[in-house]
Amino acid sequence: MRLATFLAPDAEQPLAGEVRDGRVVSFAEHVTVKQLLAGGELGIADGTEYALEAITLLAPVPDPGAIYGIGLNYASHAREQGVDPPAQPIVFTKVPTAVAPPGGPVRCPAVVRRLDYEGELVVVIGAGGAVGGYCVADDVTARDLQGSEPQWTRAKGADSFCPYGPWITTADEVPDPGDLRLQTWVNGEQRQDARTSDLIFGIEELVQFLSETHSLRAGDLILTGTPSGVGMSMDPRRFLSSGDTIRIEIERLGAIEHKVA
Repeated sequence: MRLATFLAPDAEQPLAGEVRDGRVVSFAEHVTVKQLLAGGELGIADGTEYALEAITLLAPVPDPGAIYGIGLNYASHAREQGVDPPAQPIVFTKVPTAVAPPGGPVRCPAVVRRLDYEGELVVVIGAGGAVGGYCVADDVTARDLQGSEPQWTRAKGADSFCPYGPWITTADEVPDPGDLRLQTWVNGEQRQDARTSDLIFGIEELVQFLSETHSLRAGDLILTGTPSGVGMSMDPRRFLSSGDTIRIEIERLGAIEHKVA
């Protein structure tokens, strides 16, 4: 099942729906994707049908309780950074106001001069702290702040620095999340092309590691890391500018595409 949060042309409030073959079918009014994930049994979407091109996709869970990021979690990314793979996951957090719709935009704060993209597989927590599903995200990063400040809250968690979606594909639809192709383009130029088999710490390892200290709740997000090909590691370095378009696609999960404002 593919769970989406969207605005319909005839609705004043966001709706939860199931994406089916180019259309989205709404669930009962007032039900949210987070509630569906928490319930375990998702039920049936049997409301109004809309063509995908007629609606506006929002962040699948607009209000996650927690957003965890994992640093240096692809072997290729560690190599391009010239560092050894970490002995255990490097965890940071993004604040909830970092959430943005899959179509963005990402807004660059005036203080930031070196804005970068990071295409990532996202784990979405479901009932009982288990994996509920997967989607696509851009772990937007201010490289200048990341390099000058000892912690990454501002560099990784600025407003709109976590566009994600386009929907949540439930775990039963993704039998092998450890072998998915991830690709990123900037203005049509491919920058990243990798498989999640290059992850240093896999999905279950990350969930277990975080669960040692945190109660994972339905709708929480885990951004699992980015592969090689980020702008900071290019020669010369190539950071994002206003008007740039970033597209990130993961097989079986769909694609997000957003601009930098």
